[in-house]
Amino acid sequence: MDLDNKVALVTGSSRGIGRAIALKLAEKGCHLAVNYLSNRMAADQVGDQIKKMGRKVMLFPGDVSYFSEAEGIIGKVKSEFGRIDILVNNVGPFLYKNIFDTSVREWQETLNSNLNSVFYCCKAVVPIMREQKSGVIINIGAPNAERTQGYIRNCAYATAKTGVVVFSKSLAKEEAKNGIRVNVVNPGFVETDNYTLEDKEHWSKEIPMRRMGTPEELANAVAFLCSDEASYITGSVFNVHGGLWC
Repeated sequence: MDLDNKVALVTGSSRGIGRAIALKLAEKGCHLAVNYLSNRMAADQVGDQIKKMGRKVMLFPGDVSYFSEAEGIIGKVKSEFGRIDILVNNVGPFLYKNIFDTSVREWQETLNSNLNSVFYCCKAVVPIMREQKSGVIINIGAPNAERTQGYIRNCAYATAKTGVVVFSKSLAKEEAKNGIRVNVVNPGFVETDNYTLEDKEHWSKEIPMRRMGTPEELANAVAFLCSDEASYITGSVFNVHGGLWC
């Protein structure tokens, strides 16, 4: 898997799944642009780990749910590294509420962070990748986000993540001729700080593999899709969920 000297930007990469993706790409040879919202200490820790691997790393604070910030971050990454080979759109908090209890502000924030941020970052990075005549974009979805169906107490989040899949497939078709590949990785239930011990025990019983996934297992899928080994894969959706809801 040859990712040596590629430049990767991973949004929301100071912790959790984003952190694991950034570290995995660095392990495979990438130089990293680490984006974070507010936790500078966590971002510094990720940066230190990447430096120990002998890779270049720079930290870029900012909220990519605003176009001006997303565009500004990507412009700075291009200026500092000279190119952007890989973009991983990872940000987006989960909202577990029924429609009646979801406020207008929560609806807007959920769509802005989970869906609009993907559009903003892609809109800013595609001209760079077109000029390079190459690039890989990975958008992080949600369990089985490619299935258009209703979800109880999950309307805003499910709407956003289903939108990510449709957007990604559309962008993949549009940009294939320009050497840009776009894919979606849907994480199942992954062991992060978002889940309590009770959550982990519950889902471990529901998942066919009888355990939750690890951030590293999701990162492995992302790294593969970024590599030349996946050179003919675009517009695809990869579910990494241990057999849940097959």
